[in-house]
Amino acid sequence: MSRRGRIAAVTFDAGGTLMEPWPSVGEVYADTLNRAGMAALSATDLEARFGAAWADRGAFDYSRGAWARLVRRVLDRRVDADRMDEAFDRLWRRFAEPDTWRVYPDARPCLEGLCRRGIRLAVVSNWDERLHMVLRGVGLADAFEWILPSIESPAPKPDPRIFRAAADRLGLEPGVILHVGDSLREDVDGAVQAGFDARWLRRAASAPEDPRQVRSLLELEPVVASGREPV
Repeated sequence: MSRRGRIAAVTFDAGGTLMEPWPSVGEVYADTLNRAGMAALSATDLEARFGAAWADRGAFDYSRGAWARLVRRVLDRRVDADRMDEAFDRLWRRFAEPDTWRVYPDARPCLEGLCRRGIRLAVVSNWDERLHMVLRGVGLADAFEWILPSIESPAPKPDPRIFRAAADRLGLEPGVILHVGDSLREDVDGAVQAGFDARWLRRAASAPEDPRQVRSLLELEPVVASGREPV
């Protein structure tokens, strides 16, 4: 692992960390497709089907083709086969629109606080090319030096190559970069493998304690300011 030092930069996951689908994936699916007159689809049903398909997705490269295959699984027997391509196209466009996303209340204050301290900021997230458009649309893009969706990197998280690519872009040793995200495997384990410090964002009050966790993005500034050794 790389030599450790005071944190000079923080990289952020996007979905589940900076923002979330709003009001939910199922609601967005149902509203988009019902407006197109495809069927009287239930948001609750679609939320459950998406969750099952996502959990069973296996290797996923975040390309448009990978998303198309996953959406077909979600909508199987819910949308007529001859309208499936149209359904996917509508959903693909809808999830690029800013009103489909809600920025977490702690995101902007966190970014502003870190920026005031001179900490460099970037995004490293498993996503497709729409991430640039989404972050611009919700007003977060200007906070970051650059945005790295996995589709534009050597491999998705937790592969350490995406984190090494981030360190190269920053021109910094991995040991002075902190990564934060809501996935223990993708964000914490992947970042640590690459030599980063890492924090696991767990907003749920009932979540068991973990030494690497933070409950809010607002906890990051004190971590950076303290100069404490990484976990």
